Amino acid sequence: MTDTTTDPRAAAMEAVLAAALNHVPFDGWSEASLRAAIADSGVAPGLARALFPRGGVDLAAEFHRQGDAMMRDRLAGMDLTALRFRDRVAQAVRTRLEVVADREAVRRGATLFALPQHAAQGARLIWGTADAIWTALGDTAVDLNWYTKRATLSAVYAATVLYWLGDETPDHQATWDFLDRRIADVMRVEGAKASLRRNPLARGVMESPLNPLNRVRAPGAKGAPDPAAGLPGRISA
Repeated sequence: MTDTTTDPRAAAMEAVLAAALNHVPFDGWSEASLRAAIADSGVAPGLARALFPRGGVDLAAEFHRQGDAMMRDRLAGMDLTALRFRDRVAQAVRTRLEVVADREAVRRGATLFALPQHAAQGARLIWGTADAIWTALGDTAVDLNWYTKRATLSAVYAATVLYWLGDETPDHQATWDFLDRRIADVMRVEGAKASLRRNPLARGVMESPLNPLNRVRAPGAKGAPDPAAGLPGRISA
């Protein structure tokens, strides 16, 4: 997470967000919550508006990104080497949910990002969480797999969050069982892909230099554009 002791803007952002969380259960991620948070935090209104120009949407997005940062910190302190890879992924998703101190804030965020005008932002945030998980687990994919891994995990994470929001079982055990089933489904798909790669005919088609999918590159990989261009990747020339 950002060191707020040396970054005044980060400190102001954290102060406003912390104050907003007291109002989100009543007013949601809204303009009303932002106004109340500005008053409670003592942060200058001009600075707060500059930090959260879209009001509640930016507050909710920062809350989500803060959760990703806490997850990364917690995973960095874990030794997952004894776990099967599927269990490492499950542990990472579980960790992302367990760092959340306010489930109602997540519920309000899910409602906000379900609105058509904010759905794209919500999808980007979930993608960011999936990317943070794969990166924390040491993913080294630089081709199409970089995208398919994150797309698949995004779907698993989104479904698990919705299940978790309605789960009242002790220690959210029903959610963790649901997560295990979703990952098992993904592993069956991965098993089918592995079978295709073992088939000589299918492997020949998949590995052919004429297959355009073989030229897809992850951000930052050789053949991919500068991330500053705003594109997540491209088909290389």
